[in-house]
Amino acid sequence: MREVLPGKPEAKLQALCTVQWEEKRLVAYISGNALVILSGANDIIQTIYHDGDKVLQAVAVDEVTGKIVTCFGSTILVYQPYGKDVGALKWSLQYTLVLRSDRDEARTLSWGTSEELLVGGTSLTIFNTAQDDTAIWTKKLANPVKFAQFSYDASLVASTGHYDRLTKIWRRLSYGSDDVRFDFTYLPHPTTVTGMHWRRPHHRNQTIDNVLYTLCADNKVRVWAATDPHGLQILQQWAEINLQESIKPRSVKPTNRLSQRYAFIINSRDFTVATERAVQAPSNQAQAHHALEHLIEMANRSPEVCVVLDDKGHMSAWGLENVGYKARKTTSIFNIAHIEGLALPFAHGGSLGMDNAQFYNFCSEIPGAPFTILVHYFDGRIEWLEGRLDEFLDPSSRRNRLSSKAVWTGHAGNIKKIVRTASGRACISRTSTNESLVWKQCSKSLGGSLIRRSSLDISEHIHRTCLLAEGDFVVFLHHKCISLWDARNLNAFHVASCDYDLEGKPLCLVVLPDSEGHAHIMHVATISSDMKGITWEIRLAAQANVFNTRQPQTSIREFCTFDLGLKDDLAFVLPVDPAGSKSVISGFIDTFARDIAVSYTNSGVLRCWTAKADTARSTVDWLVTSTVETGIDHPSLASGSSIRKTALVDSEKTHLTIWDTRGAQLEHEERFDTQDVIQDLDWASTPDNQSILAVGFPHKVLLLSQLRYDYLNAGPAWAAIREIRIRDLTPHPIGDSTWLGDGKLVIGAGNQLFVYDKYLSASDSSEDNLRLPVNRSTADDIFGIVTRLNGSLPVFHPQFLAQSILYGKSSLVQKVITSLHKTLKYYSQGDKLDEFLGITIEDLYREPEDYSTAAKKEMRSSYADFVNDEEPDTVTETLASSLNEKLTEIAIPQLSSQEQIHLADIIECVAMVERHRRSMDDNASRFLLFFRQHCLRKGHQAQSNQVTISWREIVWAYHSGSQDILVDLVSRHFSGRILWEDARESGMCMWMTDTTALRAQFEIIARNEYTKTYEKNPIDCSLYYLALRKKNVLVGLWRMAAWNREQGSTQKLLANNFREDRWKTSALKNAYALLGKRRFAYAAAFFLLADRLKDAANVCTNQLQDLQLGIAICRVYGGDGCVELKELLEDKVLPQAAREGNRWLASWAFWMLNRRDMAVRALISPVYTLLESPESPGLKAKSFLADDPALVVLYRQLRQKTLQTLRGASKIPPRAEWDFITHNAQLYDRMGCDFLALDLVRNWEFLRQPLQPKRALEAPFDPRKLLRRRSSLVVADLPSPKLPTEMRSGGVNKPPASVFEEPDSNSLLDNFGF
Repeated sequence: MREVLPGKPEAKLQALCTVQWEEKRLVAYISGNALVILSGANDIIQTIYHDGDKVLQAVAVDEVTGKIVTCFGSTILVYQPYGKDVGALKWSLQYTLVLRSDRDEARTLSWGTSEELLVGGTSLTIFNTAQDDTAIWTKKLANPVKFAQFSYDASLVASTGHYDRLTKIWRRLSYGSDDVRFDFTYLPHPTTVTGMHWRRPHHRNQTIDNVLYTLCADNKVRVWAATDPHGLQILQQWAEINLQESIKPRSVKPTNRLSQRYAFIINSRDFTVATERAVQAPSNQAQAHHALEHLIEMANRSPEVCVVLDDKGHMSAWGLENVGYKARKTTSIFNIAHIEGLALPFAHGGSLGMDNAQFYNFCSEIPGAPFTILVHYFDGRIEWLEGRLDEFLDPSSRRNRLSSKAVWTGHAGNIKKIVRTASGRACISRTSTNESLVWKQCSKSLGGSLIRRSSLDISEHIHRTCLLAEGDFVVFLHHKCISLWDARNLNAFHVASCDYDLEGKPLCLVVLPDSEGHAHIMHVATISSDMKGITWEIRLAAQANVFNTRQPQTSIREFCTFDLGLKDDLAFVLPVDPAGSKSVISGFIDTFARDIAVSYTNSGVLRCWTAKADTARSTVDWLVTSTVETGIDHPSLASGSSIRKTALVDSEKTHLTIWDTRGAQLEHEERFDTQDVIQDLDWASTPDNQSILAVGFPHKVLLLSQLRYDYLNAGPAWAAIREIRIRDLTPHPIGDSTWLGDGKLVIGAGNQLFVYDKYLSASDSSEDNLRLPVNRSTADDIFGIVTRLNGSLPVFHPQFLAQSILYGKSSLVQKVITSLHKTLKYYSQGDKLDEFLGITIEDLYREPEDYSTAAKKEMRSSYADFVNDEEPDTVTETLASSLNEKLTEIAIPQLSSQEQIHLADIIECVAMVERHRRSMDDNASRFLLFFRQHCLRKGHQAQSNQVTISWREIVWAYHSGSQDILVDLVSRHFSGRILWEDARESGMCMWMTDTTALRAQFEIIARNEYTKTYEKNPIDCSLYYLALRKKNVLVGLWRMAAWNREQGSTQKLLANNFREDRWKTSALKNAYALLGKRRFAYAAAFFLLADRLKDAANVCTNQLQDLQLGIAICRVYGGDGCVELKELLEDKVLPQAAREGNRWLASWAFWMLNRRDMAVRALISPVYTLLESPESPGLKAKSFLADDPALVVLYRQLRQKTLQTLRGASKIPPRAEWDFITHNAQLYDRMGCDFLALDLVRNWEFLRQPLQPKRALEAPFDPRKLLRRRSSLVVADLPSPKLPTEMRSGGVNKPPASVFEEPDSNSLLDNFGF
């Protein structure tokens, strides 16, 4: 945490207290009904809130026991510390003390010895808190006390009332708890006593004479000591210091003579310790040396120091030597320093008493602790000042004698809302009682702290708020009017307002983007629940003028009204969180403009809006930039970003979804526990427009960062990078939070603001799952981490290599790996590694030369004997082994440890594919590469959730012409013993197109299933042999299973002829009985025995949840053309693909159905739009994972494969294909593969548009004419074309041709497949 704004301190004389308890400095102060406990400038320990709205009156800390006491009304609350030994220091309530009279009100608190507590009100009362909560002494007073303090040894009590000029000194006569007695005398003053201070000893056990310092309204400090023990007075006046005459400013202006005076005492103990710290601190400056000599000279006299200040920057320090000695010398009071330029931010103006200030100074006993002054300004601030005592009391001219470490301020009530400016350099916080504070961020040179700029207290209800001109002006939307306030002064003032009348409830207040560059003219709009709105024009003043409240140059007027429509089912409209650069509209409005508002309906429809104000026509043009149907009913919360990111929360407030509204796709979905209720969403972005989302819960904030898309591993697109918990700091739930422009997060809880900086430590628990480099520094900038998680990838990153392989850039991958091998040969840890490895940018996106792979292989083999190069130009297994050995020794700075393991896997896979390059095509290489990678990752990750390879790899193998070698390699991988689970893992029975080879492989699986156990159980292979229609083989296996108790009955049953209905019925009865016993696989086998293929497939897909097994037995039992397979694909596979948005599965299913045109269209169009009975897509179908950019590679490959695929491609609208290509380019960019995106848009060829037949008798359009250049052979798989008249008449009564027509040459070529 960078800083804390713990709340507004009360303007009371005992609102602040600080002591040294054991080895810890404690600072406690009261703010409203809260007790705040801190141990440093920005180290808050605990906040204790009290029930009700009663304001606390005083606070005191016992430096012996660490107990803290506070009070309100007649109630005194005593808290005792616990958990210090375990490093978790907190305070809990020990006693609740109540004064005897309900009318009495506790005003002062003071700790004595033996845990005695002095409470002052209309009476003085002493409680003994060591044993119980009883009062041991009470004395009624004539007037309520203003001050009442124990002396350090608790033998004396000094008290005085409001406006009293007499200070009463109580002397304790007895110390027994049963009989406590005091006598008293008076210390007369000429006017009202305004302050008092008891002298403190050097050490806690030291016995010294009591000395009392009193401050009077006549601007004099009086020193009282027991100089005459036989006198009538307990204390006698020893000396006095005239505050007015102590400061002699060089200016003779009369205003300086009438300035306010402040004074405080530096105890001799603190003065000595601070001097020792100054001596120990190194300093080479001559000025510092002289100041230190002066300080040592003063410290040798062991004085008490009285510091006098005024509000003009003047200060004088006076030393008091041998205070209390009977024989006072004239030199006992001497001047230490008189300085100018000590500019403290005293309050000026405001209500009476707001310019008062109290000073508390200390120098902790902790080694190296600086001299510290706490200044309590009664306008609602406490400032923590630190410095060296020699510099503070240096008589010579000096700047920055003290440095401000923190200013504690804030609200008195609970924070309800925080609104920021677009730049994030200012924000406004508002409480439930409409108390508002404008905060501004200091410059980076001053630490970037958040300071209170202005305060506003408005009686009228505030509906919505926005800031203008970097927080200089505030706009409030009320129920019937809108008001403008100037916040350039400490107390903001009202400058203009405008009444309005609007149908519906106003939902938001939106600042419209500036289109004409007028910084002083701005437009603000509100939108109601009826989607009607009003726009106001605001003209801002250049300079503030607190005396002229009219401000004629500052005005607000109604600009125009508008109606957006679309009001049906509307839930809410809200402004987006500004992200990235400032929102500026160009001369025209389009969908590329930044969003300014987002609306959502009860049915979950998101709409993003942009607008542009036209001053010439006095109108505002609104445009819907995107629409997303999320399917989330009755969303409770939403938040949009101006860079097209929107978060949505369901009605239960536990389900979070993040949407990319530009592509209408779901990027993240997460469900939280029921106790984690989402109540706030805030967006931020890095300078390069990478998004960060803060998800607010009652007692914590979770920061989510977007990640690169990862389609190969189906990785998440968002991840938690930090979790901020505030329960240890305050029990109050979070009210609101917002981002500042530099990455700091402001959290408002209760009346406090917590500002968390943008630095994340390496030990942050939320970073475990992030793909971050291993050699990180101890603390990283959150923007730097998010950029590293998203930016462009180096060419040797495993994701870039994998996507390049899918894209068909195998030669580039070979070049990258060989270049990496060459680079790492001479690489040592700590060297900078070029992200491009010396490869030119043109090589990354240049289209490969069009010559065959065989020619390259022939060229390599022809010159193999003549080339003697150390570095091979291909990735051999030897090179891969050498490179992977290097990767185990070297940590690549751009990669995380997990990514480096994946890189080694890819290198090994590429080497294996290269070894088999001669015998396989590109699709087989793609399958083999990622199947091998799947197996390697399965070995690395024992708990991997991915049991099978994805349908993407299955489709690559399905469209390969080298399936024989793939079957052989997969079989070798499983050591020649493929079981069904192995076949399912590799998808073998899905991608084998040769039915004969499929049956042969299925028989091998059946044989291996039978022999996989020692007993060799026929039940294990029954389903497979019956799918192969080899019942006789199964009978023979049962004959050898004498150990099985089912042998006799099963042999007897299988001996029958199941072509007869009687035995089919018997098999069905057994199947249903087995279903009841949950023996599903065996039940499916009996369904096959009864020739009920459909039922067997349903058991596999429904009960066994094995879609591949159901499809496989249909293909083996009935062939690829059987009705059961067709029904399974249409009724089960395609609806599943539509629900999941799985375009790979849909394309494969359509191809199996011989609907190759639909197989091509499914790669671009949403699957549910291609089905006859549309299936409503689920959230999974809307996920970004449904838009795999490798689909564009398959589409380019399939669209020119056959006439059917060409016809399917021709049915895709050109705009849809254009959107498909640009969308995939954006996906490549989001993946970090910018060069693949560039290659795609640079080298993509669109199909020519088909021409419509001019006459009805013209032949249909030839799909081959869509191709822009002559390609390879296109398979003719279209049925014989019919003339239009034949199609309309159904081929009946065709009139004979009256004239001989010569056939078209294209139709002749069609017959030969050309």
